[in-house]
Amino acid sequence: MSNTYRDSCGAGLENEEFVDILEERRRSSDLGHALRTFSPHPYKGAESCSNADLNKAVLESQYLRYIAKEIAAETGSSVEEVREEACGILEEMSQNLQLKCIRLMGFTMSKVLKRLYSGIFVNMEGLNMLQQSIQEHPVILMPNHRSYMDFLIISYIMFTYDIPMPFIAAGIPLAGMKLVGEVLRRSGAFFIRRAIGSDKLYWAVLSEYVRTIVKTGIAPLEFYVEGLRSRTLKSVMPKLGMMHMVMEPFFKGEVYDITLIPISISYDRVLEESLLAHELLGIPKLKESTTALLKASKVLQEDYGSMHVNFGRPMSVRHLCEGKINRCQYNLVPRDLPQKPSAEVQACVSWLANLMVRVQEEGSVMGPWALMACLLLQAPTIVLTEEGLPWQELTDKTLWLRKLALDFGARLNWPSGQGQAPDTDVMSSTVALHGSVVNRKSGRVFLVQEEVPARNRPISPEEEMISTAAVVLMLASYRNMSLHIFVRPALLATALHITKTTQKDELLAFFCFLRDVFSNEFIFIPGNSSQDFEEACFLLKKCGAIHVSEQEVTVSDAGLEVLSFLQALLQPFIDSYQVIFRYLCENEVHVHAEKQFLTAVRNLATELILSGELHTYEALSSDTHKNVLSALQRLDTVTKSRASEQNEYTVNKAAVRRIDDILSGKIPPQMLHTTPEAKL
Repeated sequence: MSNTYRDSCGAGLENEEFVDILEERRRSSDLGHALRTFSPHPYKGAESCSNADLNKAVLESQYLRYIAKEIAAETGSSVEEVREEACGILEEMSQNLQLKCIRLMGFTMSKVLKRLYSGIFVNMEGLNMLQQSIQEHPVILMPNHRSYMDFLIISYIMFTYDIPMPFIAAGIPLAGMKLVGEVLRRSGAFFIRRAIGSDKLYWAVLSEYVRTIVKTGIAPLEFYVEGLRSRTLKSVMPKLGMMHMVMEPFFKGEVYDITLIPISISYDRVLEESLLAHELLGIPKLKESTTALLKASKVLQEDYGSMHVNFGRPMSVRHLCEGKINRCQYNLVPRDLPQKPSAEVQACVSWLANLMVRVQEEGSVMGPWALMACLLLQAPTIVLTEEGLPWQELTDKTLWLRKLALDFGARLNWPSGQGQAPDTDVMSSTVALHGSVVNRKSGRVFLVQEEVPARNRPISPEEEMISTAAVVLMLASYRNMSLHIFVRPALLATALHITKTTQKDELLAFFCFLRDVFSNEFIFIPGNSSQDFEEACFLLKKCGAIHVSEQEVTVSDAGLEVLSFLQALLQPFIDSYQVIFRYLCENEVHVHAEKQFLTAVRNLATELILSGELHTYEALSSDTHKNVLSALQRLDTVTKSRASEQNEYTVNKAAVRRIDDILSGKIPPQMLHTTPEAKL
């Protein structure tokens, strides 16, 4: 649908100045900061609107009146009963922003942030552009989601710089936290149920609530396009429901334009690192509660390094959608009536959502640890646990990788240059910061072994393996923070490695195959296969790894090290997918219930790791298992159906086996479709 995402939005802010907002907080009074005059400049046409006024506008809208009558006719209830139910939904959902609560949060956050972080760096150019944008059009803030801290930090920055406070879409479990839920509501959070399903009234109330905020411009709206927090620290495929709701006022011509602000939040170290790794291994997620929050207060005694918050260049929806959507279709039905989005609208919303995630990736800032994690994971786990990796080898290789990452356009937070610490000191302090994952002794770096609780019986091989796996998955999460930089060149490196061909059209066909298979694992903009391939060629040529002619791509002598690194970077994903393909093809069952499937695949991966046949602990990750199911569904090799309360999947084993054979190099690239975007 477009050229590359760079062409679409000019995403990068070149040479932006990042300012540590905690520096001022360390010098002056936190109470003074919380109580100072707060005088933001709102959207030009927006009048102040109380929570009660907003709820009234939603309940009395023509749209909700129409839906209430429809539901009453379908269910045999009275319109009043349906409206009463809508009123209850709104009460559960709506925010109740109050300045005194914002001040309390500002004071508390100042104390907490100074304990947790050495610095919180914000790009001032992006912040200034946001301030300007809010006065011109309704603004949608779209941060990535890596930590619970994301939820609070944007509001804290906006309060600090006198920018109107956002209304924030949050998951309903947070509302159930005693005291905390109410504080969040009064800080601008509105709460959405996780599983809405086909609840027509809930959808109607939520969409009208969101559209009313956007249409009136009473506050910037903030939501996570990825939906849930990423448990792997890499970007998650966007959810499209909320994206469609915020876009609809523009599609219907109710606003002239909407401004999207991509926000990239990057952490040196994430508060929930251990919790996330254990969730991926099937250990149930702790319920959000005030008690759990208080128990987690011990994190205040640890160092989490720095955080970077990069406010991206404001993006005009009007400009982005030009030529992609015909808004006349909305003139055929009155604006206040529900209208099913056309395929064209759905494709446009999907394209925009994926674009936003890519721009978030583009704006993220990586530290040395993301690069070191890439390299540590390419060493055999047994070496990391028993012998250790030589420190000199790791530092030399990290400096080599830093150059490659910069060649590929990465934004690096690496203190170097005049008056800064030497590179070896930067890497030493980085390893010290991540003492929960690795430790350094006698000139070698070792993986930390998780402490297993004392017990009467000896620890089993399975328990020992899970304890190692938790630390490996923590390390993998930090590696994932850099994958968006390397993934396109890595797909081409893998295509070169598996096909052993130099023909450009064959490599393109295999590249598109890999991109299709891993489209739930990494973010690719729909319709951009050829551009992604060209980008991969350009980057590998730029670093001297390949020569590119009109018909051929050949490896240079100097390119072997780069290609070997990139191919090894993708290998854990290939290995993990092949374990699942093997399970689906060898198992006699054709229909799999999701819950049993996840357990069975983890058991198979455990068995293969213990036998020494598999070396990829990432094959144990439930996120990977779910991504494979979604990918196979998208590729029409698995069909999903809902039986009773659980999802069931019917498998076309021959089609899965073919994908596995292509991935293993058993089917030559000449047998693949050479047109980009072709279905397998």
